[in-house]
Amino acid sequence: MRKKPTIHQISTVASSRLFKIEALDLEFSNGEKRIYERIASRGHGAVLIIPVLHDEILLIREYAAGTERYELGFPKGKVEEGEQILHAANREIMEEVGYESGKLTLLKQLSLAPGYMGHITSIVLAEQLTEHREPGDEPEELEVVPWKISAIDDLIRRDDFAEGRSVAALYLLKNVLRRAI
Repeated sequence: MRKKPTIHQISTVASSRLFKIEALDLEFSNGEKRIYERIASRGHGAVLIIPVLHDEILLIREYAAGTERYELGFPKGKVEEGEQILHAANREIMEEVGYESGKLTLLKQLSLAPGYMGHITSIVLAEQLTEHREPGDEPEELEVVPWKISAIDDLIRRDDFAEGRSVAALYLLKNVLRRAI
């Protein structure tokens, strides 16, 4: 395994309520020096939850400012300070889809773009759901969209199901379902 570059200095290039951009003054083991920029992680990561209710998965449709349209995907949210990943997952599905899970399984932790982002999302499978709604922080009520597990391939082909974490989560779910057979 290669030796990681030496970080000589980290400086803040820009900062907003959501993002902090840092410049890293790096020196590689061969002596090459470069300045890399990254979006530093602010917070404690995020969760994306795959709620399974009988023979359906529960999706949400919500506005995405980055693409300026409504996107169909899995419920997700940030992990609060001091909060365990599985607790955050259960809290988010209670807020966003109105269900509590009796069985949560961490499937994988994903990075979005590790070359320039430090953000990690934990993909969690939520099973044994019972109705339980908690108030959330969404600016408008989210539309909950039940989707038949037997029609997962149709979901992948939809233009409004394009968020990379949700697509990756769907493939992780397909692997879980394949092992269960």
